[in-house]
Amino acid sequence: MKTFHCDHCGQQVFFENTHCGQCGSMLGYQPEHQIISSFVAGTGNQWHSVNPLNAGHTYKQCHNYAVENVCNWMLESDADSELCASCQLTRIIPSLSIEKNRLYWQRLEAAKRRLLHSLWTLHIQPSPKLNDPDAGLAFEFLEEMPEGPHVLTGHAAGVITLNIAEADPARREKMREQMHEPYRTLLGHFRHESGHYYFDRLIAGSNWLEPFRSLFGDERQDYGACLKQHYDTGPALDWDRRFVSSYASSHPAEDWAESWAHYLHMFDTLETAHACGVQLKPRKPREPELVITAPILNIPSFDETLSDWFALTYVLNSLNRSIGMPDSYPFTLSPPVLDKLRFIHGLVQDQQKKNGWATTPS
Repeated sequence: MKTFHCDHCGQQVFFENTHCGQCGSMLGYQPEHQIISSFVAGTGNQWHSVNPLNAGHTYKQCHNYAVENVCNWMLESDADSELCASCQLTRIIPSLSIEKNRLYWQRLEAAKRRLLHSLWTLHIQPSPKLNDPDAGLAFEFLEEMPEGPHVLTGHAAGVITLNIAEADPARREKMREQMHEPYRTLLGHFRHESGHYYFDRLIAGSNWLEPFRSLFGDERQDYGACLKQHYDTGPALDWDRRFVSSYASSHPAEDWAESWAHYLHMFDTLETAHACGVQLKPRKPREPELVITAPILNIPSFDETLSDWFALTYVLNSLNRSIGMPDSYPFTLSPPVLDKLRFIHGLVQDQQKKNGWATTPS
């Protein structure tokens, strides 16, 4: 995540902010520029941006910003839609007659916007399924009813479904313990499920499919049978020598989705570290050093990115332990996992070139 500042007073602001805490300016995120801008009210529902980049344009708040208070993204005032680029992707929300559902919806949308920020940064942003039925993406946030079917978080044919109960931290922590997971977050769910979507978009039917199978395995294996075996007998004892998580060992499709999620996890965290100017200058030799020399997309070597990642997670875990908290990064990346991450990095770079955005060679 980048760092942001109020255009009016220069105060640092954050991705989720709707107002500047110092001067009170109304803020809005513009995904096309990937900036937070400050706005002043115009006539009607129009807003004028203080940012010179937006000179000559007028804007409107997303309907879910102006009315529902679950968004902070902006659109140009003459846009056909009343929903921003993020909210256009959500086609089912839970019933707002139940008060807790509004809070859950707000949390889900906030995590989704973080995912979308990374996808925009990587130049692989999805189109809404409403406009692109075959290749577009949609989200459905469903509530499990007492007499209704069980709601599973998952992906199918460009639709990512999330059980809104995942937005309850207590319930999510209980599930994490039951599933013996080191890590379970809303953002992690979105990243994982987006991996299934991008397999269909970037790998299936492409020249990347056979290299994928050589690393991850044959995705045509019986998915139901593999998942049943995983839950009945558990993962192999040495799963961590080949997979980023125990769940990744259940089926090649899940190995891909877990690895994809991990790539996004690394990318966003390193982008934040670079934007904040994080450095490590150890007092003793042979301790991890960190100087991120460029924005992550412009790092010339993926191995350099990995070196930065290992140094950063070392200090993050050390700081957490110093205040009695669990490791913020409870993962071990074996050589086979690193090869899978390199594959994802190459795939993303290839897609960027196809979209007309050139990266430095890796």
